Parts: sequence; structure tokens; C-alpha cells
Amino acid sequence: MITESSSLPSAGIFHDYQQWLRDAQLGMENLLLHGLRSLLTMLGMIFGVAAVVAMLSIGAGARQKVMALIEQMGVHNLIVEAKETTEWQAHTKIRKISPGLTMSDYRIMRDDVAGVVASTPRKRLTPSKMAPRPQQEMPTVYGINPVYEQIAGLHLLEGRFFSQDEETNSAPVCVLGTAAKWSLFGSSDPLGQYVKVNEQWFRVVGVVSPQVSSHTEVAGTPAVDVNNNIYVPLQAAVLRLEDSYSNVRDEIDGVYLDMGQTSDVSQAALVVRAILESTHHGADDYSVVVPAELLAEQKRTERLFNGVMVAIASISLLVGGIGIMNIMLASILERTREIGLRRAVGARQSDIVRQFVVEATMISFAGGSIGVVLGFFISRLIAWLAGWSTIVTFSSIALAFLVSISVGLLFGIYPATKAARLDPVEAIRYE
Repeated sequence: MITESSSLPSAGIFHDYQQWLRDAQLGMENLLLHGLRSLLTMLGMIFGVAAVVAMLSIGAGARQKVMALIEQMGVHNLIVEAKETTEWQAHTKIRKISPGLTMSDYRIMRDDVAGVVASTPRKRLTPSKMAPRPQQEMPTVYGINPVYEQIAGLHLLEGRFFSQDEETNSAPVCVLGTAAKWSLFGSSDPLGQYVKVNEQWFRVVGVVSPQVSSHTEVAGTPAVDVNNNIYVPLQAAVLRLEDSYSNVRDEIDGVYLDMGQTSDVSQAALVVRAILESTHHGADDYSVVVPAELLAEQKRTERLFNGVMVAIASISLLVGGIGIMNIMLASILERTREIGLRRAVGARQSDIVRQFVVEATMISFAGGSIGVVLGFFISRLIAWLAGWSTIVTFSSIALAFLVSISVGLLFGIYPATKAARLDPVEAIRYE
């Protein structure tokens, strides 16, 4: 007796499994019998899922790039950017109230802001001419202190960074970004060779590893390809690289402060803004960039973006669900006599519900699967044609696929319930 009773649950499970399998087979046969209609029904689901996957891949690629840029700035850093203009009238107007960003500002910030671990001013310029002649865009020259290597988290691909003695003595040495290296020297070894910037020769002592770069402005920091930079000692940039625009530029155009891991960067930013507000007499000719705050804001934006994408996914796939419901209702009308016969020979309402729900789920499953594949290829196509960074994540595929299955179930239940409630006698007599 114990053996027989213990075998009953397994027998029931096997029977249920057979029923589900039989309904799946019948559903597949019915979908294949009306292949074109089934395909048209799936189109809404296919394009809805494909659009969601493609949109989320574009969003994920953009977010990853922005996050990488912010993290590259250094979450423990604080950056001051001068808002310079080379237009003489605008320059004269601003100079009446503000001296611009100066070395005096830098020294006050370095001495008065608590927790500064390392710091450097920056003098940036784009040369009017250069030898060897660049094969791409003209590189940007950064005049900075050697400690910038630590602050910016630079890694050397070959050679070395210039030393403090070379900075003090305004030595004509430079370190190239990877893009600048390839643009100037191609595949040849640049170490020990010379680069002529305007009228000054600089000896190449190192090459920096590739960095994440952006061609759009990020929170007040200018759009510069950091891989196309040439780093030189600050004093060398100030004393050797004067040009026709030097008299309308600030003494320095940027300051980098490394606040270390234990300092409150946001509090330090308030102190820096107070200092610059005082020395610049309220002139809005600078910006203070706090990467840690940008990172927190980007994460909040990412959460909001994900919520919006979920809403868009639901709306876009709703159209596919309506198509499934429409075709299932039409299928009930076509198969009314079949439903009546099944009910007459002993089929329960739950059997009829299961049959139509399985068919609706199969439509959404097939449409979702094709949509995922199509969305992947669309994202790759967009990346190839537009040059954007796209990332197809497992979460985006899972979201689109699960919503498509859920929509199929949701919109299949009503037609299935309607079919199950048909009166068997009336259903058999239906023409």
C-alpha cells in the first residue's frame, strides 16, 4: 500500500507532463498550419523585443563610456577649469573684474584646502605647427608638473615620465599619448627622437598607455582626445611655447587637486569655490568639477534610465500583446466546433485554457527569441555605421524576453478563458 500511494504523485506529474506536451504539439501544428498569420502576429513582438534590446545596448554602451571617463578623472580628484576666450573684447571685459586663473590661485588652493595629497597647475595649448607633421589632428600640448602622472593615473607604455628637476629647469622633454605617437611617428620607436612644437624642439622620453576618450564635453571639462596629448614640463610650456594668443589667455587654464581617499572632496570643492569667488570677484570665468559627485549623479541617472527603459519595453511590447490577443480571439471563432467536440467528449475547462495559453506563449516565445537575435544584430549594425559603443547585456536580453513571455501569457489568458466558457452544445452547432 505504501508503495502504491507513494507512486501516485509521480504518476500525476507524468500525466500532467504528457498533457502539456500534447498541447504544445497541437499548438505547434496549428501555428504551422497558419504560418503566415502566425508570423504576422509575431511581428509586433519581434520588433518590440528587438527595439528594446537595441535601445538598452546603446544606453549601456553610452553609460559605460561616461562612467569610464568620470572614473578616469579620478573620484578623489578635484578639477578647476578656466573658461577662456580668445576674443579680445570678451577678454577685455572679463579682465576688468577678474585676473583669470593664476598661479596665485593655485598656491592658495594648495595651501588652504585641507587634505590635498598632490596638485598641479596646467597650461594647455594647441600648436600652430609641428614637426614631424601629424597624420591626424594636431596634438594638444599639456604643460603640467610630474605629479600629474599620479593624479591622472597615467600608465607608461614605454620610456619614462619627466622628472621634477626637468620641470624646474624647463627641460625640453615630452611624453606622448598613444594617438599622438602614431600620428607623429607611426610604427617607429619615438623614444629619443625630437618633436618640434611651434619653434621649440622637445625630446621624447616616454609614451602613455591608451586612455578612455570623449569627443563631447563632460560636465565642464572640454572635449579633448586625451590620447592625442603631448605632456611637457609646466615651466617649459610657459617659457618656451608663447604664441600670438598668449596675451588673451589665463596664466594657467586648469588645476588638478588629488584629495586622497580619506578627504571629503565635496567639502573641499566648497572651499575651492569660495577661494575663487573671492579672487575672481564673482566673475563666472571658471568651473569646479568634482568627479565623485558626477559619478554619484551618473548612477542616479542610470537608475532612472533603467526605469524609463522598463516602461518603454512594456509599452512597445504591449502592441505585440494586443496582436496576440486579436489572433487568439479569431482562432476561437475558427475552432468553435473543435472546442465543442472536445468539451463533449470530456475535456475540462482547464484543458481548453491550457491549450490556448500554450499557443499564445509559443507565439510570444518564438517572437521574443527572434527579436533578441534581431536586436543583437541591430545593435552591432548601429555600432558599425554610427561608430557608437553598444553593449548587449544579459539583463537587457532577459528583460525583453521575460516581458515578451509575460505579455503572451497575459494576453492569452482572456481568449483562453473565453474559449473554455463556451457552451459545448452551442459550440458544436456553431457554423
